[in-house]
Amino acid sequence: MSNKHATIKAATGFRSMKADAVFSTSQAIYNALNGNAEIPVPPAPFDLPTLLAANQALSAANSAALEGSKKAVAQRNHCKEVVVKILNGLAKYVEAVCKDNMTIFLSSGFKTQSSTKTMPTTASESIRSVTVGPLSGQVSVKVVRVRGAGSYELRWAPVPAGGVPTQWTNQPITNVRSATVVSGLTPGNNYAFQARAVIQSAYTDWSDSVTQIAT
Repeated sequence: MSNKHATIKAATGFRSMKADAVFSTSQAIYNALNGNAEIPVPPAPFDLPTLLAANQALSAANSAALEGSKKAVAQRNHCKEVVVKILNGLAKYVEAVCKDNMTIFLSSGFKTQSSTKTMPTTASESIRSVTVGPLSGQVSVKVVRVRGAGSYELRWAPVPAGGVPTQWTNQPITNVRSATVVSGLTPGNNYAFQARAVIQSAYTDWSDSVTQIAT
């Protein structure tokens, strides 16, 4: 059955799982689909009796492979691949028959693919990361690229006992593709780093401070 118009996509990737994880995942999907009133009985070659038999073979192969013999491991891998192919077929089938209804889809035991990409975490709105530099007294600072910015400015200062830096040192940055190495820091001291962008000759606000102890 075609799933040309399906918008809900099942998370697969079963082949990258370990064999015992494939078995437990497959068994959970079998249990969810067996007697499921919302999803029509899957047809061959990924019908439920075929899945159950493949699961049972994989379970036995998993146990046999514990002894570590090459023959047993090869048999386990073969049984795993059989189950993976059935699960991949079932995933497409469920996508096609769930009527784009998330409740019905999830009742199958399959999980959905994430619809959003995970963006890299940044230390602040203008600083991607602050890490120990290659040499003693150095810190590497990666600035976040800002659309329309012609250049950037970085500043840093030691954090005093009161916690409010005052003695700032400024440095212009023209290349944000690679990290900027700040040198001349005192090992053992805690420093605060801030950055801002220059857009059409105007500065943005300084970012929140990101601290790093120099080594």
